[in-house]
Amino acid sequence: MNLTPVGAAGPLLTWLKIIAATLALLALGACSALRIGYGQAPNLIYWWIDGYADLNDSQSAQIRSDIDRFMAWHRSQELPRYAALLKRWQDMAQHNVTAEAVCRQYDDLREAWVRMAEHAGAPLARLAVQLDATQMAHFERHQHKSHESFEKDFLRGSPEQRLNRRTERLLDRYETLYGPLSREQEALVRQGLARSPFDPQQTQQERLRLAAELRDMIRQWQALPPGATRQTVKERAAGEWLAHRLPPRQATDHPTARVIRHGCEVYAALHNSTTPEQRAHSVRVLRDYETDIRSLAGQD
Repeated sequence: MNLTPVGAAGPLLTWLKIIAATLALLALGACSALRIGYGQAPNLIYWWIDGYADLNDSQSAQIRSDIDRFMAWHRSQELPRYAALLKRWQDMAQHNVTAEAVCRQYDDLREAWVRMAEHAGAPLARLAVQLDATQMAHFERHQHKSHESFEKDFLRGSPEQRLNRRTERLLDRYETLYGPLSREQEALVRQGLARSPFDPQQTQQERLRLAAELRDMIRQWQALPPGATRQTVKERAAGEWLAHRLPPRQATDHPTARVIRHGCEVYAALHNSTTPEQRAHSVRVLRDYETDIRSLAGQD
């Protein structure tokens, strides 16, 4: 199931996005890639952070230690939750589903995001208050690159070209799960995306607002006295900020909530159109992922 809304989270703590994307599972082409990707996650996370902050030697050592602790927590506490979720998805894959049932699965993924954000908030906020002026300028340039990348993917070209790019990406993910789709199924996905309430211009504006909010927040932390800084960022700021980048449960008027709801409807319609062979394919894919997750968690 691909339930991750485009543009749902801001630029803060992007290394959590790597973990979330890895564990969303269906962006991977084969289950063996999951083991390889998860095993490489500490290095990927480190280089992603370094790309944003241009770490010095002392910061590098601390971040690597923080990443190791985070990954140990994630492996022992979160991977078993994902294995259970995959087991449930195998049962669901054999039957028709409703959009409401699909969105409940998104709620579970959202809660996983919140747990990761809360767990990672303190060490990343600790890093944020250590950034000097040169590193902050580097951070802002990297944010700008992220905005340019979003613009290239979602705002450039004609509406038809933008729809083609989105359709191609989503079809790739669905075919990972179901195998080849029929022309009718491809048309269903394309038509669903064409009706989506997703507004890339509005999303880009929100991304820009969140980026500025983050920069301001970091500078406020840096202006606090050292003792207060440590307590403030540990108890509140970073984890809270990231955890609330997604709409709360039961939200209906939030723009992202509307995109998520529409995505659930499109996914349910596609799944309910699948053949017995396609559903069997999805069960095998999900079972393989579950096996790999349990192996990574030391449960096999």
